[in-house]
Amino acid sequence: MTKDEVLAEFRAAGALLEGHFVLSSGLHSPTYMQCARVLMDPMRAERLCAALAQKVRAELPGIELVVSPAMGGVVVGYEMGRQLGVPAIFTERVEGKFALRRGFDIAPGTRCLMVEDVVTTGLSSRECMDTIRAYGGEVVGAASLVDRSAGAVDLGVPYVSLLALKIPTYEADNLPVDLAALPVEKPGSRTLKS
Repeated sequence: MTKDEVLAEFRAAGALLEGHFVLSSGLHSPTYMQCARVLMDPMRAERLCAALAQKVRAELPGIELVVSPAMGGVVVGYEMGRQLGVPAIFTERVEGKFALRRGFDIAPGTRCLMVEDVVTTGLSSRECMDTIRAYGGEVVGAASLVDRSAGAVDLGVPYVSLLALKIPTYEADNLPVDLAALPVEKPGSRTLKS
């Protein structure tokens, strides 16, 4: 899929939002990519993840397990597992830290792909990869539908995204005047400290 085709899927789903958003990272942004909306249509999720899986197969062969962080990565992780023909599991926060629950486990040495919906700073991605390693898995790469850093984020492993965009983000104490004037929305899944 081309960048324009991916953006068209987000627009058609009403998933490309404009306003004043606090991201899961705590950064502020005038644009939010609401992947939950784009993934709520199973056919759209299949199209997007099939395109991402094609890139993963070409750049990161030999994946044995897909692991994603809850909550945002669950649907995309499941669909990527389906597309790649491998199992998919997810990590969950337990007392503020990612862990495996629900009987999930990772056999030592399993070649894992960490999959997210959106990567901005990479915090959740790195936390998820640390969890994979703690359970004995080998993180051979990472993938996401959207890379909000346009390639600037370093996850420490090969990283593939379907769409790379440079969407501006700001610290709370350094907001542009026009952004600061808008009401703040917190659409992410991670609980933020107020």
